[in-house]
Parts: sequence; C-alpha cells; structure tokens
Amino acid sequence: MNGYLLDACALIALLNDESGAQRVEAILSGDAHVFMSAINTLEVAYDAVRRSQDNDAAAMTLRVVSDANIEILWSLTQAEWLAAARWKARGRLSLADAIALAIAETRDLKLVSADHHELDPLEAEGLIQVEWLR
Repeated sequence: MNGYLLDACALIALLNDESGAQRVEAILSGDAHVFMSAINTLEVAYDAVRRSQDNDAAAMTLRVVSDANIEILWSLTQAEWLAAARWKARGRLSLADAIALAIAETRDLKLVSADHHELDPLEAEGLIQVEWLR
C-alpha cells in the first residue's frame, strides 16, 4: 500500500466532527501519503456551500485540504480512466466512487470511506478492501 485515498464522506466526517473523524485525523497525522480525487473534493466543497449557504465555503474546503497535506489528484491517468469505466460499468456505483476505486486500485492506495451502501457488495465479493470509518 502506497498511502490512503479519502473519499468525500471521509473528509466530511472530519470537517463536521462526525463518527469516523478521529480515524481520519489519525491517518492525516501519520507518515503515509494521503490523496483525494478532484471529484471527491468537489463533493465536499458543494456540501459545504449547501450547508453554509456561503459560496466561499468551496475555497475554504480547498484551504482545509491543503492545510491537511492532502494531495488533490486533479486529473486521471489513462489507466485510472479505463479502470473507472470498468468499475462504473459494474452497476450501482456513483461516478465519484468509480473514480475513487480506480485511483485506489491503480495507485495501490487504501480507500477510506463510510459509503457502505455502494461499496459493501464489492467488498463482500472480495473485489476491494476499504478502511471503514464507521
């Protein structure tokens, strides 16, 4: 494993001090490299804008990510793009989750999530491993 990939719910848990926030804090304070896809970061930003009704909340999200030393992956490699298409074609995954799975798989990262409803079936089939927050 080359580090961690946070999905949107992981960062939202941290920002809103929800269940699982302590695990995210522990990951961020460790030595491993931590990444987020631009799409998952966008999910956090629009959630922050929607909750606060403040358009500046999106820029604040980027500052928080930067301050936490989370590297945003602004683009996909060809291998990630192809893997995302394969994951999305499997069925009931959001595009953001398909991209996260593709990045985690391609870069050998541990996906950190609380998104059981989409990811549990894949884990039950032995196709993925997830670091669950709750």
